[in-house]
Amino acid sequence: MSEIASSLDARLRAVAASVAAALVAVDAAHFGLGTKAVVAACLSVVLVALAAIDIATRRIPNAIVLPTAAAVLAARLAFGHGTLWEWPAAGVAAAAFLLVAATLSGGGVGMGDVKLALLLGFGLGRATLLAFLIGFGLAAIYSVAVLVRRGLGARRTSFALGPFLAFGGCVAVLFT
Repeated sequence: MSEIASSLDARLRAVAASVAAALVAVDAAHFGLGTKAVVAACLSVVLVALAAIDIATRRIPNAIVLPTAAAVLAARLAFGHGTLWEWPAAGVAAAAFLLVAATLSGGGVGMGDVKLALLLGFGLGRATLLAFLIGFGLAAIYSVAVLVRRGLGARRTSFALGPFLAFGGCVAVLFT
């Protein structure tokens, strides 16, 4: 884990910490003090950390995303947030959707994004669709902006999808 932290420059760490702190406050204000706020805040903090890591390294580490996915699912099931089937079904469906996209895209979507989708589904349930709409919508806007700025030669330009999905997840958590 220390190699991940060392790859993030001080500015990115400071921005990520500030955004994470703000999201914890927003989650607490929105949900009050209870288990929903704790799960939402933990999910938001991890999503911000994963976005920062993906920006810096272009990867989403299994050592963070998989244990968090398991912990979030366990918390959602243990605390009775929604119906019993919603959380695991959303996680499997979201991961399957991005797995198909990863298989068909030839490298445009990575396996880290697939595992991030699993985390989003486990943490957001039905609101995963909103996170995907926001995340893919922002990624599309970014893609168009890159094309406008650099021309058609930029069609093969790649970028990290994880931060866009994480942003969508941080917004969608307020709808869980």
